[in-house]
Amino acid sequence: MDFNKTTEQDSKYNHLEKMTASELLININKEDKTVADAVEKSIPEITLLTNQIAERLQHGGRLFYLGAGTSGRLGILDASECPPTFGVPHGLVIGLIAGGDTAIRKAVEFAEDSTTQGWIDLQQQHVSTKDIVVGIAASGTTPYVIGALKECRKNGITTGCITCNKNSPLAKASDYPIEIVVGPEFVTGSSRMKAGTAQKMALNMLTTASMILLGKVKGNKMVDMQLSNNKLVDRGVKMLQKELEIDAILASTLLQKHNSVRKAIIYYKDERK
Repeated sequence: MDFNKTTEQDSKYNHLEKMTASELLININKEDKTVADAVEKSIPEITLLTNQIAERLQHGGRLFYLGAGTSGRLGILDASECPPTFGVPHGLVIGLIAGGDTAIRKAVEFAEDSTTQGWIDLQQQHVSTKDIVVGIAASGTTPYVIGALKECRKNGITTGCITCNKNSPLAKASDYPIEIVVGPEFVTGSSRMKAGTAQKMALNMLTTASMILLGKVKGNKMVDMQLSNNKLVDRGVKMLQKELEIDAILASTLLQKHNSVRKAIIYYKDERK
């Protein structure tokens, strides 16, 4: 089949400049409501990639996200939230963006057009066959990402991708492609909107499900979360109160002693045996 970029097709709405604020927001929301349905259709593909990620993390590998612009920033966001949420090391999930860290805040012109820099960036992280590399690109045509995934394949490194167009060059360069087709954007070509939302949803699913499969959640609680602020300490105290059926004072004492919800639960239950 021919490659057709639905992310670049004309918006279904016209004369946006003539709409009121309310009309603009209602129509944007109308389009946003379609994203979850598009993601749902991709659950079989998301499942395949999730299992691959969990398997590699279980056996000492790492998860790399690779992207440019909005896609790169979303990967970095997801990677940066894994340590505080699940208590994993900072180097377990790594987000790389075309143009380097400068591009997180400010666009670096033409950085995404390099077919070699993505692989160079991965090599600087000592990527290996233990790892898995997931390319993120709404268009499915970003040279920085495609070039890196092609080199990964040559070197026996498992690859996946998240894109919002069918039959893209990126999907063809990936072992486990995810194609979430959200259709034309409200503002033509502005893939930071529906496509970005779809990518964020898929990233949430990949890491959350992988971490649960790795035992980082007990019941439905983040028992390995880092207690890095008062809100999280308070959440930890409440977890211990509920799990161990104890009062807040004892829960707080246990948490302060062990600095981990999981360790506090294990200690308390062992002491009660």
